[in-house]
Amino acid sequence: MSDNNKQQRYLEISRQITEQVGGKENIVASTHCATRLRIVLKDYDKINKEAIDNIDLVKGEFVAGNQLQIIFGAGLVNEIYEVFSQYTGTAGSSMAEVKSEAAKKMNPLQAVIKSLSDVFVDIMPGILAAALLSGLTGVLSQWDVVESNATLFAINKLVSLASNGIFSILPLAVCYSACKRYGGKPILGLVMGAIMLDSSLANAYDAAKGIVDVQTISLFGFDIELVGFQGGIIIALMMGFVIAKLDIFFDEKIPDVVKLLFSPMCSVLISTVLLFTIVGPVGRLLSNGITNGLVWMTQNLGVIGYMVFAGVQQIIVITGLHHIFGAIEAQLLSDTGRNFLNPLMSVALMGQGGAVLGYLVLNFKNNKVKELCIPSFISTLFGISEPAIFGVNLRYKFPLVAGCIGGAIAGGYVFLTDLASLGFGTTALPGLAICDPAHGGYLNYIIAHLIALGVGLVLTVLFGKVTAKKNAASAAAQ
Repeated sequence: MSDNNKQQRYLEISRQITEQVGGKENIVASTHCATRLRIVLKDYDKINKEAIDNIDLVKGEFVAGNQLQIIFGAGLVNEIYEVFSQYTGTAGSSMAEVKSEAAKKMNPLQAVIKSLSDVFVDIMPGILAAALLSGLTGVLSQWDVVESNATLFAINKLVSLASNGIFSILPLAVCYSACKRYGGKPILGLVMGAIMLDSSLANAYDAAKGIVDVQTISLFGFDIELVGFQGGIIIALMMGFVIAKLDIFFDEKIPDVVKLLFSPMCSVLISTVLLFTIVGPVGRLLSNGITNGLVWMTQNLGVIGYMVFAGVQQIIVITGLHHIFGAIEAQLLSDTGRNFLNPLMSVALMGQGGAVLGYLVLNFKNNKVKELCIPSFISTLFGISEPAIFGVNLRYKFPLVAGCIGGAIAGGYVFLTDLASLGFGTTALPGLAICDPAHGGYLNYIIAHLIALGVGLVLTVLFGKVTAKKNAASAAAQ
């Protein structure tokens, strides 16, 4: 296709999208990610979803994070966005601007969840690097040749040191990122994080084991235990928010002449008092409650608990509430060293991928279905389920159910094999790299995903044939 013909085709697509979202006057901003055109609208009730689904090259659409997201696929979306943004007068919108506009339309719960997700964006590269290196040193440590060869031993030692780096300062990193996210000076987040991990405080892990003496001080008659906050991810989130809001408050209230001197001092001092008197104790109760609840689930609900979680996790993705799991996973890693939620979320995703393949099998002669299903399935292989869910499975319903059942059955296998990850933030094929190699972890990871994919595929085909028979019988009766 010539460039001129492509431009005409993309212009027509842009015109149709604009028409089905309520016209140019209803469009606030637009941008794109790797696979989706993202549009912020004034009034989302004006969207004609069915009409958008039938537009040329569109592989699905959904509204999430108060953005209309239209799936085109990698590469293609870049070309369409260039034409669309010019046509609608939204060229130059950045992702940050689009997110900001979308955030204005979020309800309080959505805003909280989105902000928690944003906190982990900046530190995710460090977490992923550490997780990958943890997996590598776990494999190397199992080989006798590594212990007997000086160079290999040295390499493994350095890899081990590198893998531990981010986790030893994770509360500091979270506090920094949270402070930045909530509008405070990032350096104050670093200062607060350093206070949480100060070497003069009793190590939190040693204190929990009772192997160190904990100093107690009295503040206005209240006893305060000087214990550090190693592993205190949720506390770090809370303190990042607290010091950011204090920083904003004092910057507004203190005169400019002395602001630089007194504003940071007041923010840090009050935050420190709050850390040891209110936020720290409350945060510890909350953190322990979450971790103990998840551990309780694994110990008492057993395989049923795993299956239920893996079965419903992709339903949670539809609601957008899945972003909160990042904080929970980080807390799990800090408390236990292993993350059993990651493989559960991964097989849940792969179940949806299998369902997409099943729908493709049912409609293999339909070129529109091929254009929709093949890229959606490929996306699931790399940990992105939204095109599969919103483009295919949720639209036709029975693939979604089949995918959830596939995830649930694979979740049972995860339990039976004690499968876990050494990090979080990546699933499916990339997730193999952070899989805990213990107990044949790599092989079991692959088997679990094949189970999810296979069950999702087979059940979708079966459900689809039953649905087709019912529809045919209904049509004949009419």
